[in-house]
Amino acid sequence: MGYFLKTVFKSGKFCFGFGCIAAVLLLIIIYPMFDKRDPLAMAGGFFERPNLREYLAKTGEDTGTGEKRGTEIDQETSDLLAQFGMIIEEREAPPVELHLLGTDNFGRDMMAQLVAGTKTSLVIGLLAGVIATFIGLTIGLLAGYLGGQLDNFLSSLTNIFLVIPSFVILVLVSVSVSTKSFLTTGVIIGITSWPWTARAVRAQTTSLRNRDHVNLSKLSGHSMPRIIIKDILPYIASYVVMAFILQVASGILSEASISMLGLGPRNVATLGLMMNWAGSFNALFNGNWWAFLPMVFMISLISFSLNLMNSGLDQIFNPQIRS
Repeated sequence: MGYFLKTVFKSGKFCFGFGCIAAVLLLIIIYPMFDKRDPLAMAGGFFERPNLREYLAKTGEDTGTGEKRGTEIDQETSDLLAQFGMIIEEREAPPVELHLLGTDNFGRDMMAQLVAGTKTSLVIGLLAGVIATFIGLTIGLLAGYLGGQLDNFLSSLTNIFLVIPSFVILVLVSVSVSTKSFLTTGVIIGITSWPWTARAVRAQTTSLRNRDHVNLSKLSGHSMPRIIIKDILPYIASYVVMAFILQVASGILSEASISMLGLGPRNVATLGLMMNWAGSFNALFNGNWWAFLPMVFMISLISFSLNLMNSGLDQIFNPQIRS
């Protein structure tokens, strides 16, 4: 394991992609420690612009004067109102809340939503990646090692799923499922995105099943599970890791796609659902860039980083590219 990690971190592409993902993970872990607001709670006005500069200016003004912020009114008006028994009380203005990325169409803080949505989308992507990789790896190993009629059946099943666009299957399954939790979304994405992993693993396993060390294990009387786990799986482990990384990236993009259509989770913030809200209330056409650009940037950053990590691994473990 130590040698594997040492080899992997020699790749500049992998290190850069890993660093970006690590920065995203640090953001979703550290930021909620300082901002404990509910991401779905109304914290300001509708589509308020980012107010970091105004917040710092107001905070510095209050700290410097130490006076109450009262209602600005001249003395003449005050005397006139006093003749009618009306007295203007000086009240302290409510504190200015910081909105680093402004607010959305419901007055909810965009930064808090972005952090919460990134966390949820990553969980969905990881869950979908684990399920898709497990299904594809299992089917690919069985079809490639056993061959025969089982191989024909599993290959035909895989080809059927490959012929039909996975996004169409994903949409149909999402429509038919009444529960719209983020865990359900991750499971649906996982069970509809395994075919290309299964096909690639089958091809790798087919080329390994007649190797000398595999035939030696067969002659030694070892069971099929032991041969697959001990003699075949280690030789395709690097490819499985790369497939998992791509499945996670694909899961995040799939979640964003179906959530923008209104078929994703509804009870929690996700990057795709936030883009759906922005589109529903014409944030793009009204120039409210802070309501959609942060999500676009985050999705692009995560996808780019994961694909860069995969490219770095491919550069290390693929003999044709390495040579």
